[in-house]
Amino acid sequence: MPIRKILDEHSKLMDKAIEFLRTELKSVRTGRASPGLVDHLMVDYYGTPTPLKSLATVAAPDPQSLVIKPFDFGCLKDIEKAIKNSDLSLAPIVDGKMIRLNLPPMSEERRKQLVQQVKQMGEKTKVAIRNIRRDAIKQLEDAEKAKQISEDDRDKGKEEIEKITKKHIDLIDEIIKQKTDEIMEI
Repeated sequence: MPIRKILDEHSKLMDKAIEFLRTELKSVRTGRASPGLVDHLMVDYYGTPTPLKSLATVAAPDPQSLVIKPFDFGCLKDIEKAIKNSDLSLAPIVDGKMIRLNLPPMSEERRKQLVQQVKQMGEKTKVAIRNIRRDAIKQLEDAEKAKQISEDDRDKGKEEIEKITKKHIDLIDEIIKQKTDEIMEI
């Protein structure tokens, strides 16, 4: 029965879109330090772009700072350079065999900018979810035209994909609200 296959396939695509949103939101700075803030950084390690998390451990010893301890101390300067060249606007402090990042408190204006950025990420994800829904409906209509499914099955499939889409859109709203609340916390 192709209806279940179409629904499952598109539901998985929607799940991936939400996971991508969650990953993107980890890199958005909130009021407190989080190792996810530097997860996306790529370090030029012996000429190869390498994710920071595979070169070092990142910890948040207190709400205002991060500590990065490389596995290979030879890449300390490379990590420092990657942080300086990133869009984080943070000054790394090399402290022996580790790097400290002190996060200054955010202004109210900056918090509002970040909230807008988070909402835009949510909207982009909603658009992706709606595009997946459109593709699923098109596949259902094509299957009905090819006489693989009946008209009733097509309509049931459309109803089901609408329910799945609504569930995912509601989840996006919930994730965005949580992140917004986290950013606006003082």
